[in-house]
Amino acid sequence: MANLIYVANTSLDGYTEDKDGKFDWTEPSEEYFRFITNLVRATRTHLYGRRMYETMMVWETDPNLAAESPLRRDFADIWQAANKIVYSRTLETISTRKTQLERTFDPETIRQLKKTAQHDITIGGPELAAHAFRAGLIDECNFFLIPILVGGGKRALPDNVRLELELLEERRFGNGMVFLRYRTR
Repeated sequence: MANLIYVANTSLDGYTEDKDGKFDWTEPSEEYFRFITNLVRATRTHLYGRRMYETMMVWETDPNLAAESPLRRDFADIWQAANKIVYSRTLETISTRKTQLERTFDPETIRQLKKTAQHDITIGGPELAAHAFRAGLIDECNFFLIPILVGGGKRALPDNVRLELELLEERRFGNGMVFLRYRTR
């Protein structure tokens, strides 16, 4: 059975975007980028909300990004090889291969996917992840804590969800970013 893993870059005060919808403060260092590339290498399916998909699809639609370095080419190859499921009521079409569009989040479908998947599944985007948290589907949380306070914006974690976590792994990066990997209890 596959784990459903919520992956989020977050400010120390718990936001994935600032109050203006910006996340330019999450620009990855080379060290972080290498780490995240190896982390997602083990997954074969990514679940995204519309905004997260639109942010990530450049790894297939913008060849200049992959041409910047061998590491970025590696990440682009990994991302393109994975299956993507995008949940959106407003997105008209998808522009990447191996991508399916779903209009509604169905917890039972995700339970079945977890039972049949050979590899772990990531979920990205706090709004989509909130549905999975509330349905009890999240098995792990992978947080990249960025040493910044943004004072407001889009919260990384949903309100009105209580969940105990067990720390499995931690890592400090040279730029002060910290990776925390938790299992849900």
